[in-house]
Amino acid sequence: MRKSPARTRLTPRLRAAFVAVAITAISGTTLAGSPASASAPAAAPRMDTTQFKGVNWADPRDNFADDPVVLSGLSLSDTYAQTYTKASRIISAFRANLGANTVRLPINPYTVNGSYWKSYRGVIDAASAKGFKVIVSYWEGTGAQKDGFIDDQATYWPMWDTVVKAYKNDSRVYFEPMNEPHGYTDTEWADIAAKWLATYPSVPRDRVFVSGAGYNDHVTSVCADPRLKGTYLSLHHYGFWKEYATYDQWVADLKVRIGDCANRTVADEFGSPMTTGLNYNKPDASNNFVNYLQAVTDTFRELKMGSVYWPGLRTDDTYSLQTLTGDPARPWLATTNQSGADRLAWAWGRGKPVQP
Repeated sequence: MRKSPARTRLTPRLRAAFVAVAITAISGTTLAGSPASASAPAAAPRMDTTQFKGVNWADPRDNFADDPVVLSGLSLSDTYAQTYTKASRIISAFRANLGANTVRLPINPYTVNGSYWKSYRGVIDAASAKGFKVIVSYWEGTGAQKDGFIDDQATYWPMWDTVVKAYKNDSRVYFEPMNEPHGYTDTEWADIAAKWLATYPSVPRDRVFVSGAGYNDHVTSVCADPRLKGTYLSLHHYGFWKEYATYDQWVADLKVRIGDCANRTVADEFGSPMTTGLNYNKPDASNNFVNYLQAVTDTFRELKMGSVYWPGLRTDDTYSLQTLTGDPARPWLATTNQSGADRLAWAWGRGKPVQP
C-alpha cells in the first residue's frame, strides 16, 4: 500500500531533523564535528557550479529500494526503446516547463547488476542526447538496509564498474558515489570518497560529486580534505528540518553548512510542498516553508551555486514540481506550483525576486 504523500516524503529523512538540531546553530556557529576553519584549499580554482540547473527524477518510493529503482512514469517491463522514448519526452518537459538542463537519477546494484540495466540506460542516454547533464547517484536500500551505510560492498563496486565503464567517456554524465552517507563519521565518509576516486582514476575529478557528510547536510569536512580536491560537493537542505525559522535564520542555517565552499557546492536536493497551494512569490513571515524556499533560492543565486530541486517528478509526492499528464506511453508534464517554479528560476539566475 502506498503511504500518504506527507509520510512518504518525510519518512526517509526523518532522522535528518535530529541531525540538523545536533549540528547546526542558527547563526555564527560552526558545525559540530567539522573543523572550525574548514574551507576549500586556497589555490583551488573556481568551479562553475551555476551550470547545474536541475531537478531530481525519482522512484515513487523515494529511491530507497531493495529491488530496481523504477522512475515515476516508467515501468519495469519497458524495453530500452520504450524507456528512451518516455525519458526523452519527460526530459524535454523539464526543459520546456522549468528551463532545467540537469537531471539527477538514482541507481542501486539491483538496477545496474541485473537485467533492468539495459532498459534503465535508456534514461541516461536520452537525457544526454537532449544535452542534459546527468548526475548518477547510488541509493541504499530500504527497511533494515536504510542505515546510511553502503549495503553490500560486494555488489556496490561491481555496480560502479559497470556504470563508469558505460559512461566515463560521456562528458555529460557525473558520478555521485553515495546519497546521504549518514551512517559514517565525517572522516570515514571522506575515506570512502577518496577510495572511489582512487578506484576510478580515469574519471575526471570535475565529473564527480562528493556528498556532504551526514545526510549530505554539510560540505565543510569533505571540502577541507585535500584528497577530494577538484571534485564537486553536493549539499542537501530541507525546510522540514525545523518546525519554524525566519528567512534570515534559514539563510544563516544554509551558509554555515556551506562554509567557504560555495565555489564547489551544488545543492542537489532541496524542496518544499508544491501541491498544497503555497505562494512562494510573496513574503509570508508566518510560514516556515515560504521563508525557507525564498531564503535558499536567494542564497543559491547570491553565492552563484548550482541547484537541483527535489523532486522534479515523483508520483504522489507533495513536493513534486511536475506531474505526469497525457498518454502514459508518450508522457508530458505539468507544473504543480508556478510560484515554486519561479523561485527555482530565480535561483538559476533568471526571473524576478520575491515581490513585497
